[in-house]
Amino acid sequence: MKIRKNDQVKLIAGKDRGKTGKVLHVFPEEKKIVVEGLNLVKKHVRPKKEGEKGQRIEIPNKLQISNAMLVCPKCGKATRVGYGKNENNKFRICKKCKAEV
Repeated sequence: MKIRKNDQVKLIAGKDRGKTGKVLHVFPEEKKIVVEGLNLVKKHVRPKKEGEKGQRIEIPNKLQISNAMLVCPKCGKATRVGYGKNENNKFRICKKCKAEV
């Protein structure tokens, strides 16, 4: 997977197209991610105690990983991700500025 937890991503498709956010969860088997503050859905919550009211809360929902692009921390642009290798390590690189992500 080219996108990992705590990465900054920009959405390129969907109702929140153009917005950026931090990745909270990654589901590699489903090829989906959850981004903080994006793709929000309303969830109805029952009251916990007597006399308390129920609520509608907004929570971030999963979205396809193909609808998000990694934002390079160095150049600040949405970019594709490549891989580089040295002796023992494999690392991600920005395709635009060639910096290590």
